[in-house]
Amino acid sequence: MLRHVRFLITSLIGAGLASNVAAETPNGWNKTLQNIASGVVSIRVDSTRAFDTDWNSSTQATGFVVDAEHGLIVTNRHVVTPGPVTAEAVFRNNEEVALTPVYRDPVHDFGLFRYDPSKLRYIEPTELSLDPRGARIGREIRVVGNDAGEQLSILAGTIARLDRRAPAYGRGKYNDFNTYYLQAASGTSGGSSGSPVIGIDGKVVALNAGGSTQAASSFFLPLDRVARAVDLVRQGESVSRGTLQTVFVAEPYDELRRLGLTEDAEAKIRAEFPDNTGSLVVTQVIPDSPADAMLEPGDILLRVNDRWLAGFVELADVLDSNVGQRVVLDVQRGGVAHRFDVPVTDLHGISPASYVHFGDAIVHSLSYQQARHYNRPLTGVYVANPGYIFSTVAVPRGAIITEFAGKSVATLEDFEAVLATLADGTRAPIRYVTLDSPQTENLRILRIERRWFPSQHCLRNDALGAWPCRTLAGGPPPETPTPASTEFSPSDDPVEQALAASMVLVNFDMPYSVSGVGDRHFYGTGLIVDVERGLVVVDRNTVPVAMGDVTLTFAGSLEIPGRVEYVHPLHNLTMVSYDPALIGATPVRAAQLSQRTAKAGDDVWVVGLGGNHRLSSQKTVIASLDALALPTTRTMRFRDTNLEAISVVNAPGNVDGVLADARGRVAALWSSFAAQSGNNVTQIYRGIPVDVVRDFVELVQNSQDLYSLEAELGYTPLATARKLGLSDDWSKKLERHDPRRRQVLAVTRLVGGSPAAERLRIGDLILAIDGEVVNTFRELERATQRPSVTLSLWRNEQFEEIEVATVALPGGGIDRIVVWAGALLQDTHREVAAQRGIEPHGVYVAFFNYGSPATRYGLWGGRRIIEIDGVPTPNLDAFVDAVAGKRDRESLRVKTLNFNDAVEVTTLKLDERYWPAYELTRDDDGWTRRSLGGT
Repeated sequence: MLRHVRFLITSLIGAGLASNVAAETPNGWNKTLQNIASGVVSIRVDSTRAFDTDWNSSTQATGFVVDAEHGLIVTNRHVVTPGPVTAEAVFRNNEEVALTPVYRDPVHDFGLFRYDPSKLRYIEPTELSLDPRGARIGREIRVVGNDAGEQLSILAGTIARLDRRAPAYGRGKYNDFNTYYLQAASGTSGGSSGSPVIGIDGKVVALNAGGSTQAASSFFLPLDRVARAVDLVRQGESVSRGTLQTVFVAEPYDELRRLGLTEDAEAKIRAEFPDNTGSLVVTQVIPDSPADAMLEPGDILLRVNDRWLAGFVELADVLDSNVGQRVVLDVQRGGVAHRFDVPVTDLHGISPASYVHFGDAIVHSLSYQQARHYNRPLTGVYVANPGYIFSTVAVPRGAIITEFAGKSVATLEDFEAVLATLADGTRAPIRYVTLDSPQTENLRILRIERRWFPSQHCLRNDALGAWPCRTLAGGPPPETPTPASTEFSPSDDPVEQALAASMVLVNFDMPYSVSGVGDRHFYGTGLIVDVERGLVVVDRNTVPVAMGDVTLTFAGSLEIPGRVEYVHPLHNLTMVSYDPALIGATPVRAAQLSQRTAKAGDDVWVVGLGGNHRLSSQKTVIASLDALALPTTRTMRFRDTNLEAISVVNAPGNVDGVLADARGRVAALWSSFAAQSGNNVTQIYRGIPVDVVRDFVELVQNSQDLYSLEAELGYTPLATARKLGLSDDWSKKLERHDPRRRQVLAVTRLVGGSPAAERLRIGDLILAIDGEVVNTFRELERATQRPSVTLSLWRNEQFEEIEVATVALPGGGIDRIVVWAGALLQDTHREVAAQRGIEPHGVYVAFFNYGSPATRYGLWGGRRIIEIDGVPTPNLDAFVDAVAGKRDRESLRVKTLNFNDAVEVTTLKLDERYWPAYELTRDDDGWTRRSLGGT
């Protein structure tokens, strides 16, 4: 599980041992493995929230029963995880039972789950016994577990070392420390985390915990702390764990002598521990901890409370027995003896047990684990997941927040207290440090936003084995925005000067990934086209959907909120708006749109705003106007079609804006287009001719309907059309219609479920619409702006006339989503039908959260849900009705379709505690979130 390497899989245990295992293992091992197999379980784990060193995820692992009466299962800490989880065990007979986390060690890689023994009906699992002293060099062992998803696998090995350092998985990740590890030449895989390491007597001598990617080596955790924790939990007692907030390593005597160990001290240690080859040395002390003013790296630990020690077990025994008290340490530093009276800190007390979920982010108090990595005091609030709220301003995962809205933040309670004073829409400065540069502060300006996501404070409850949550305070009422004014910077360039007051920088942030758009943060140049109404045209690669937060920045000085007014369903255009009152006397003006159609050879200037808010321009020449041909997308993201786009000579890189003539009149919108390139989305820059932009502005200003034939077209040369049998009469009509462009419109793709899909066929040549000859995209688009049209076609070497209904397309874009079982659902959007020819039927899975039921049960993005428990779900309304009243942990049958319309039926178990259902809807007042508590 998690970070642990490739593995060698041996054989399976099914109802008993596979025959090849019995043949290849001695009779003693055969009997041992038969006896213990029923006590080894496969564990399915859903880490529902990013927490501390771990991301939210769905994984598998192994555990084993150590108390069948109380239902206790031992596994790894990184399986139980320090954060909220849901889990279930699968026993050898495939019975499933829910697991409750009851203990996770703050430092060492072990934890405990509990199950209800009464829920097992057909199996009585073997109770495996722990033998902490059973590990020894040369002992033959077997690792029995869920190796690489196989239930069960047996991996053979021989213990080679008892004193290996704990494996290191990298800074910022979970790493065990202050313990020895065992090592064996046995390759184990991700699913074998938590497997018991068995001796031939059937006792567990170690816990599988990690492995090497460089060699077939497995690393096992010794059982001294595990056995102690099991005994205490079995008795219903808490597991005390003490620390000096100090990291020790074991060093050999040669190194100890170089550090200053005296001969007398070495002799005494060797006499006390004749089998040891060294002793413990301080390598790190947490700053501002009780030991910080006393211990130093390089100190050699000799005694604790006058008791000689040379290993981690003895040290842990003393510290775990003295939590909240003081211990006396004797150390040698450069050959000089020192004696210190040091308080013992509660390890559980410095391990976070609560978090705030706000703006899709997860934050909690800094953990001991991460304090080690940062070498910082245990203060500050750690960003486990930046979510929407922090990623919008580039605050990364792993940041430690030290100040919020001008107030010092040392704990999660401090953070929550400050947050409660901030209204939605407020801008609050936030200071933080990062793992890469823990001594350097960074400053960002955070925008407080509560409408998109639930806001909760969740606290671990070990009695429940869950993290009950309470809703955070909503903050004071939002303040009314205050109008302000600015001036545009003068320019010596006449083209820039003519356009400066008509261009604004548009930022768009998406809280959810919808309609195939995976990125969440965008910016680009907007063109003001209506000053009185505050209308701004921008491309759809800057504002791809209607769901998100828009801000507009004027003259690089004044930022105000905006809103999405219209998303063009056919072309790469979006209209956003702002409140003109908010910009005061700022001298904006509507751009002058040229009345002349651009053509190849025209001199133009590319004018746009960069991320630095500065206006730039570059003179160039229009190279050509060509049919835009973009590949279909993997995610069903918007893709422009039926457009002749402008290319220029030596286009500037990464600049969008406009193409203008020498007087500053706009000849085209210079736009960024999203384009699929392999598995990645890239962007290309082309000009959208001004006549397309002008029609779009009038469409929005006049609230007109936009009709579409719902067919993707291409240009076929007239000569090719003649080869397809086009008559001489029609060839001459097309020549007379457009002597310079001898081409015919051909149908290349049809939108699934549309009237055109029923009436037209791929390869049809469209000659005329309602008797008027057409041979360009623009002619056809303008001619089809009515509810139905009569098409003159050439099909199968014959002329036909057919009537086809057009489709009125909405410009509001997406206006509703449902979050359910960790999946983000929307009505199937047009691009699915346009790019795949699929009828837009069913509820589309736009996104799924890791660690959710959607991940666990394979409700992947791109699927369409068409039934829940046999009830059809053609749209979101039907879906919400179908899942209404379903209870937490209830299983449902979910029927889905993929892009090939292949049907798959799966079962899904709801998790209402961590993944409650809610919806967001858009109306004239914006977006509103509400709980679907009945689901």
